Amino acid sequence: MDAEKSDLLQGTLDMLILKVVALGPIHGYAIAQRIRQISRDALQIQQGSLYPALHRLEKRKWLQAEWRDAESGREAKFYALTAAGRRQLKEEEESWARLSAAIGLIMRTPE
Repeated sequence: MDAEKSDLLQGTLDMLILKVVALGPIHGYAIAQRIRQISRDALQIQQGSLYPALHRLEKRKWLQAEWRDAESGREAKFYALTAAGRRQLKEEEESWARLSAAIGLIMRTPE
């Protein structure tokens, strides 16, 4: 991931993870894959960013985790959204909508 994408993601990674996990319990590697797929390869989350974020969200009690068998047959830590995580995601989505609308207004200003 280049520096420009990294700067954008630093402020939005938690929101993206919460959104993907809201779709259903999922393990870390699959979270990164789903973000990449949904974004049509525009966003690629590196393990060095993903796993610290997952631990941070779990510590904040926005995610809960349990070890289960993955599709590969190996055991993996699956993450699910908590009630607090759902509330946080709603706040993040509202904040993102306000921010992107404001940026859109500026970008549509005639030169």
